[in-house]
Amino acid sequence: MCYSVAYLEKKLVKLAERYKEVVKVDLTIEDTARELPLYYFVSGFSFPELPVITAENISLFQWGLIPSWAKDEQYASKIRTQTLNAVGETVFEKPSFRNAVRKHRGLLPVNGFFEWKDVNKVKYPYFISLKEKDIFSLGCIYDTWIDKTTGETKQTFSIITTPANNLLSEIHNTKKRMPLIIHQQDEAQWIDSSLSEKKIAGLTKPFPDKEMKAHTVSREINNPKNNRNLPFAIEAIAY
Repeated sequence: MCYSVAYLEKKLVKLAERYKEVVKVDLTIEDTARELPLYYFVSGFSFPELPVITAENISLFQWGLIPSWAKDEQYASKIRTQTLNAVGETVFEKPSFRNAVRKHRGLLPVNGFFEWKDVNKVKYPYFISLKEKDIFSLGCIYDTWIDKTTGETKQTFSIITTPANNLLSEIHNTKKRMPLIIHQQDEAQWIDSSLSEKKIAGLTKPFPDKEMKAHTVSREINNPKNNRNLPFAIEAIAY
């Protein structure tokens, strides 16, 4: 599964430049100076806001998908703890995800993500990224929920997961899952709302491990009481 990521591009204008072949963003003068949240480490269980690329724009979405039909805030708060990830093999069947995966697919830009290896019941964290790209895209789905009591609108997302490739099977050796990574040449296709279910399923595959790299990092990130949003979170440590 994927519950923790790193996102390190503060400038909206630079993010728009990276995704200019995917979505055209008309930036205002104010936008050129706008800064986005920066995370060396962030857990989905804190329900952070992260930039998501859709077919229309780049917007901040909250991690933890709340389906549009959620009846009230109490239900919304409960279900989002269960929707940080969406299993790719069943995403078309689950009520929380089946509408979103057909029409509301997005790209979550990250610099890397974290998984843990179990060695004799001791958890060792790894930072995983791509060899040739600083920023890459995780495949996500999103939805918009309106709180009928307050009128507040929330845009939320879930990261799709696939079976682990060889590298992630070795690291994430209990669950053997990994986030869906979208090849750069497939990014525009992934967010196309007219894409058929067959083609969506065809893109929902494990990423080649030969294009990935991983290293162990400090076990200090295992403790949520620590301030983990610091450079040490992604720095290599040997065990």
